[in-house]
Amino acid sequence: MEQLNEILNYTFRYNDHISISVKSLLILIVIIMLASFLLRIFKKYIVKRLEEQDKNKFDTVFSFGKWLLYIIIFLITLQSSGVQITAIFAASTALLIGVGLALQTFFQDIISGIFIILDQSVHVGDIIEMDGKVGRVEEIKLRTTRAVTIDNKVIIIPNHKYLKHSLYNWTQNGTVTRESITVGVAYGSDVQLVKKLLEQVANEHPKILKHPAPLVIFENFGDSALEFKLIFTLQESFQALIPKSDLRFRIDELFREHQISIPFPQRDVHIYNKP
Repeated sequence: MEQLNEILNYTFRYNDHISISVKSLLILIVIIMLASFLLRIFKKYIVKRLEEQDKNKFDTVFSFGKWLLYIIIFLITLQSSGVQITAIFAASTALLIGVGLALQTFFQDIISGIFIILDQSVHVGDIIEMDGKVGRVEEIKLRTTRAVTIDNKVIIIPNHKYLKHSLYNWTQNGTVTRESITVGVAYGSDVQLVKKLLEQVANEHPKILKHPAPLVIFENFGDSALEFKLIFTLQESFQALIPKSDLRFRIDELFREHQISIPFPQRDVHIYNKP
């Protein structure tokens, strides 16, 4: 028994102010294991009552909260065991400052990730645009968001960028979006025929919704052409590139059949000869 007490009271001493006994270490390990067990029970209890779409969000926030709780338990247990926490902080001030500066962006990412999850500004499956890049959100983690572009390239977005840049969520109001293409025709063309052909092209395409109906806008009298915009609605905006290409092929085909020309930019140059 004396040997056991001797082992338990054996102290690891760093200096006069910082020391810890074997007994304190064992108490710390037991408390952390107990906290881990209780947290697992709590997590199972909460997850059972959450909807499927909210489980991943809770898991992300829970992971961050769990490690934060472990740190608090670690510090409180050490302080209760007689370890002078303030002395440890004082001895490692320079190190903590360096680590704090290095982890500044890391913690910005984590805090931004919590905001994203709580305010639900972005969900898995949303199509987002940031810095000119468009992708479908595949995974939202505490530090980063993973999105996949239309050409199957993966974008890893640090979450702090949501606080510093404008984010366009294409599908927050639903997957149905309005798209458009523009075309110019030569001056003197029959504008009513142009309108009719553009509406025909849109109505023929199987991926373009009938309601709301496609709309043709006469936008402007341009420098070299009469400018029209064909506005239509798609169920899946992430694949809009292919329907737009199909429409342009069909427009070119119909315009050729009806002798409607798409002009290139033209300039009139007048040369004056001085006597």
